[in-house]
Amino acid sequence: MPVENVLKLAQENNIEWFDFRFVDLSGRAHHISLPATEVDEDTFVNGVAFDGSSIPGFRGIEESDMVMMPDPESVFVDPFTAHPTLNVMCNIYTPDGERYERDPRGIAEKAEEYLQSSGVGTAAFFAPESEFFIFDDVRYHSGMNESTYSVDSNEAFWNSNRAEEGGNMGFKIRKKGGYVPVAPVDSQQDIRSEMCRLLEEAGLKIERHHHEVATAGQAEINFRFDTLRCTADNLLKYKYIVHNTANQYGKTATFMPKPLFGDNGSGMHVHQSIFDGDTPLFYEKGAYANLSEMAMHYLGGILYHAPALIALTNPSTNSFKRLVPGYEAPVNLVFSKGNRSAAVRIPIASVTPKGCRIEFRTPDSTANPYLAFSAMLMAGLDGIKKKMDPRELGYGPFDKNIYELSDEDKAGIRSVPASLEEALDELEKNHEFLTEGGVFSKDFIANYIAFKRAEAKDVAIRVHPHEFSLYYDC
Repeated sequence: MPVENVLKLAQENNIEWFDFRFVDLSGRAHHISLPATEVDEDTFVNGVAFDGSSIPGFRGIEESDMVMMPDPESVFVDPFTAHPTLNVMCNIYTPDGERYERDPRGIAEKAEEYLQSSGVGTAAFFAPESEFFIFDDVRYHSGMNESTYSVDSNEAFWNSNRAEEGGNMGFKIRKKGGYVPVAPVDSQQDIRSEMCRLLEEAGLKIERHHHEVATAGQAEINFRFDTLRCTADNLLKYKYIVHNTANQYGKTATFMPKPLFGDNGSGMHVHQSIFDGDTPLFYEKGAYANLSEMAMHYLGGILYHAPALIALTNPSTNSFKRLVPGYEAPVNLVFSKGNRSAAVRIPIASVTPKGCRIEFRTPDSTANPYLAFSAMLMAGLDGIKKKMDPRELGYGPFDKNIYELSDEDKAGIRSVPASLEEALDELEKNHEFLTEGGVFSKDFIANYIAFKRAEAKDVAIRVHPHEFSLYYDC
């Protein structure tokens, strides 16, 4: 959208504030608001200054001045503010006008530029299935002599015997029993529908929503695929609207991968494909799952680089509480058609040539989408460049339930790293594929690894409540 159209949109909607936003290393959005009377075409040329040293993982205090450069294509009217506000995503630049190499959104744009320069195709399309929980209450504390958390939901099976004002209605969701039940078991139809309404107003095309497998309000809303950077922008809108809609309903939403012990966690399965103009490049009629050789090489790159890739697609210590066998978690680095126990699934139901794609099921929503999607694209392009055939590399296809195979049959199947520390070790050893075309810089990768190692260490040295049940009587 041209800048003049943005300013016209602001006038038509009586906008009082422009909210300029950027994203940090962890994928969290930050914002600065300017009165609409202070925003003109020059604002989109000169940008908005901010203090980069106050953002973890960005700049030192001696070089703190940074600039947000607004992207007029990213605007949407905020549905939650009392004063009419127009939200605008920004790229980050240094004061001398150089693109900041640690800006996640800038990295996503460089990944798209690298794809176009490679000659492979003109655009990569992504569609994340970002699951989340809606709770009625959440409490947590971590201190010197105390560490505790508690979450609660009116839907949860553990509340089947709870005394409630007006009576307990008894329609609770059993553990692993939450996949698409009707009301009154599914009590959150209206809140999800409201989320979808607001998402559509913000420009996302909603495909469906439903209750997910876990008890206690696990949900999923699917929105239409788009190009890499646009999809990452949309995922930030998605999380913002989910969080704030839940808050308006007196509830709380979380994209944390594993907030409940003993039930399914929340993933972010990422569908992806490459087009050349209007021509889909992942389709070949009659091949395995109608998948082209290019697509096979792409998924070969994903699986080959997965141990390092996971440091960016599953970048929290909590991510690895989800990546354990037995909870539909895709821990096996293999591919298959229609098989949800594989890390890479090839959807085959109701798929058209343009809908032919691969689905990387391992990621979760603690990932920074700009970094995660860029890293997946770079891994896939490396697979195409080097013709990595996943069949020759031993990645499948595995069309059986891998969880039910014998130990002998599972021998040779690689698994995902067991911890964030292991994934960071893999990224440290294997990151050249990310630096092709200058998409990820070595400085960025070193800084990211140090940033995440500090986070992992902080969690590792803390006393865990379960340790008291294991060791207190020693």
